[in-house]
Amino acid sequence: MPIPTTKEELKADILNTYTKLQKDLETVPKSAVNDKELPGHAKDTTMSVSNLVAYLIGWGELVLKWHKKHEKEEEIDYPETGFQWNELGPLAQKFYTDYSDKSYPELLILLEGTKDKILELIESKSNTELYETPFYEKHPLGRMIQWNTSSPYKNARIRVRKYLKSKNNQI
Repeated sequence: MPIPTTKEELKADILNTYTKLQKDLETVPKSAVNDKELPGHAKDTTMSVSNLVAYLIGWGELVLKWHKKHEKEEEIDYPETGFQWNELGPLAQKFYTDYSDKSYPELLILLEGTKDKILELIESKSNTELYETPFYEKHPLGRMIQWNTSSPYKNARIRVRKYLKSKNNQI
């Protein structure tokens, strides 16, 4: 699907990519969800499928936090307080830690909830608010949402499918 440029395209992209990812995540054997065998988000690191889901939740929740602060006209520390854009590896590690006390089924429920809140946010906005108004620097809210939901969902799905394929005869 091309990069969304409208409210309806953005919703469709998120729903499409999330649905496909969800199906793949549900096929990961429970015995393997915490195996740190996927390439991590920081150089020379590995992560588990559970970590990957935590990462997706973390970015989705950040989008919601940015929007909430924006609505209140509060200062936003992009990408997150204590982190710079060139420190996304350590931010990923923070997300892994933030959700480390959650079981895999709980993570999947949290991910779905975050996706639902993002869709509610999109629904509450006009196309002008999503795509014709700068939100962060020159980037509109719609692009910020897409970069932190459907794009990472697509990337996560590639990682999960590659992992499952490599484990096909071992799990």
